[in-house]
Amino acid sequence: MPDVLVAGAGPTGLLTSFELERAGLEVLVLERDARPSRQSKALAVQPRSIEVLAERDLLSAIEPHVQARLEAGHFAGLPVGYADLPTRFPYQLGVEQAHIATAIEGKLRTPVLRGAAVTAVAQDGSGVTVTAGGREHRAGWLVAADGGHSTVRALLGADFPGYSARISLVVADLKLDRKPDGLAENWQLPAHGSGFLLPLTGGRHRVIVAGEEQQQLGRDAPVTAEELQRGLLAAHGPGIEVGEVLWASRFGDAARQLARYRHGRVLFAGDAAHIHLPVGGQGLNLGLQDAVNLGWKLAAQVRGWAPEGLLDSYHDERHPIAERVLLSTRAQGALGMPNPESAAVREIFRGLLAVPEARRDVALELSGIGIRYPGTTGRATAVPATPDGRGVLIGTPLPPGWADRLVSAGGAEPQLVRPDGYLAWAGGPDLDAAARRWFGLPA
Repeated sequence: MPDVLVAGAGPTGLLTSFELERAGLEVLVLERDARPSRQSKALAVQPRSIEVLAERDLLSAIEPHVQARLEAGHFAGLPVGYADLPTRFPYQLGVEQAHIATAIEGKLRTPVLRGAAVTAVAQDGSGVTVTAGGREHRAGWLVAADGGHSTVRALLGADFPGYSARISLVVADLKLDRKPDGLAENWQLPAHGSGFLLPLTGGRHRVIVAGEEQQQLGRDAPVTAEELQRGLLAAHGPGIEVGEVLWASRFGDAARQLARYRHGRVLFAGDAAHIHLPVGGQGLNLGLQDAVNLGWKLAAQVRGWAPEGLLDSYHDERHPIAERVLLSTRAQGALGMPNPESAAVREIFRGLLAVPEARRDVALELSGIGIRYPGTTGRATAVPATPDGRGVLIGTPLPPGWADRLVSAGGAEPQLVRPDGYLAWAGGPDLDAAARRWFGLPA
């Protein structure tokens, strides 16, 4: 019997599984789809996520598929420079989500069980029983990373408060039969307005349209090549012609977040825990950070050394971060509305971003480099994650009783680094208190 079941084989579910396996747990990933998705989906990996992937030796498998290194993020299409961020990676990577998922899945010990849609969840004092693909699966815990329309969330009746969509957009991967020279030749930051076009590999393009027609059509109306053609003509004029539509979907600016990320022995991560307008390159990265925060804490709970409240600190630390992202994306949605009031606020905000201190604050937030958790002093830099998921004690001898949870490393500055890369202690007399807070009682 596995220690943990994970519902959903997107990047969030796969990275959570990777973290749990790294800590020695047995994990089974249950995925609804019969085959891995090849849809482009998310396209931006922010600096903090690049750090996480590099520290886990996952970045090297992704880099061959990177199409661009963008030295800025954006807020509603307004560039936000990353050059002075305190990181080895002061840029976004432009890469399709499918390549990230493939890289992580390739490192898992246990293959993903595909064609296993979750249809029932029952939990008791000792574990969780999940019916998926017509079979029952039993484990001690379940991580629900099954997306914005989470089946697990619906089955549990979990409270998912927030705001309904006000606007409607269409996203598609397609092939163009023709286009004007110079249009969408290279990767670039999204521009304000409808008709954003980005080149992908294999002659494909990503397009987003959000015109008047999209506001009139229902959420379930099929996206046609003709609709996309009209949207692109309105944005770019004659000379562009839609060929094959490979994938298309409607989405809106709904913003919702679970009231609690933990429901007994079920924990939610990624889009299953929070949804928002996909703007500013935030969604994928929010899920990856959920995964690395949750993974080591759940592993500690299963292995029996977690101090009281450690697993619940996953909600306490990650809920406010997502809450802030929902606020930010709602603000970006408001700045992008096609009306004079939004245009006026947009120009004011453009001026504020010209102030170095204001620009840097926004950059720290968009990039994830500015994330801080209570009881930590920021993130460690250039400290590789241990192969077995232990924390790292740098620059001071390892006290007796901690070797199963901590590994000692040399360094000039004393530091206690959590498995997710955040500093639990940075010198001083309180090492024992910090170790006990995050790693439990010594053996």
